[in-house]
Amino acid sequence: MKKILLTALASSVLLLNSCSTDDDSNSSNGPSTENLSGNLTTNLRLENNGTEYVLNGTLLVKDGATLTIDAGVTIKALAGGTDVYILVEKGGRIIADGTASNPIRFTSNASNPAPGDWGGLIINGKAPVSRQASSTSNAATEVNNNIFFGGDVSNDNSGILDYVILEYTGARIDDETEHNGLTLNGVGSGTTISNIFIKNGDDDAIEFFGGTVNTSNILVVNPKDDMFDFSQGYTGTCSNLYGIREAGYTAVTSDPRGIEADGNLDGNSPTDINQSNFTINGISIIHKGGMELTDAIKVRRGATATITGAYIEVGTASVFADFIDLNDSRGNATAATNITAIGNSANGLDINDNVNGPGATLTVSNGTTGGVATSLFSWTGYAF
Repeated sequence: MKKILLTALASSVLLLNSCSTDDDSNSSNGPSTENLSGNLTTNLRLENNGTEYVLNGTLLVKDGATLTIDAGVTIKALAGGTDVYILVEKGGRIIADGTASNPIRFTSNASNPAPGDWGGLIINGKAPVSRQASSTSNAATEVNNNIFFGGDVSNDNSGILDYVILEYTGARIDDETEHNGLTLNGVGSGTTISNIFIKNGDDDAIEFFGGTVNTSNILVVNPKDDMFDFSQGYTGTCSNLYGIREAGYTAVTSDPRGIEADGNLDGNSPTDINQSNFTINGISIIHKGGMELTDAIKVRRGATATITGAYIEVGTASVFADFIDLNDSRGNATAATNITAIGNSANGLDINDNVNGPGATLTVSNGTTGGVATSLFSWTGYAF
């Protein structure tokens, strides 16, 4: 067994515990195991060389450090719940640049993996978030309120996520605080987020807390809560989003949705400036879970959404309480909200069960095709 020290700062270290798969010596005859946790203060590359990488605690990528992960690498997270996650802090970067034939995978190391086995991936950036006019654009991370995100750098660059798989994430701290699959906190438009597959998470699949980052080609399967969540002043563009709850998947939280969008954080600061004003170009929401979800699309609390190319479908005994809902007791969607959606009325989907916000534009029609091409996600191996 050996320990490799990757930073000169004794108080802030990342330890990699490496051992041969054959024995505890430094033999090079077989692949090694490297345990990842702690504070990364210098650049680190995880090579695709047969090493087994195990995330065995919280890994913080600190300001000035870059975590680079080679295409084809798998990181197995200890099924330890809320304290096992990766957080890229403001000024830190992650370069996870996979390929269609060699994606990068973050998964659980449990023999029988389950949603919530570990936290997930969090990226904090310096881009704006909603705020009071008299305050700075700075906010605390949900799962660690001593680490902050946000700023005034709209084109901030936190790195690259491309051809990345995230599985069994979303560990819950309590009823109000939980991890997601991928959490984007104040992430700037200089960051690349594309070709992402998020599967079997215990809370939201992907959540945007402010920021300006643009994303494309995101597949979400079986999140227990929302498929796509936007909050706290997000102003980017998302293209080709696809969310599925599979038949037989009945796990449900109190108010799961296809899209949930707030202008500010939880409707607690309705007078904020820089509230969410985002665009979605192409989204499919397929609900076959055999129970009721709250809404296919919910936009509220001062948010402005421009959504085109939406397609919604349900399976047998699967319903939404509302098709599209733009009203909320803590504030409605803005009048500038414009949503165009096709709903497949098979299996009893009521495309006219809408709650419109004052002045917003809803264009809803019945149809059996639309949304996002599944061929965009052939690299995942998922069977649609």
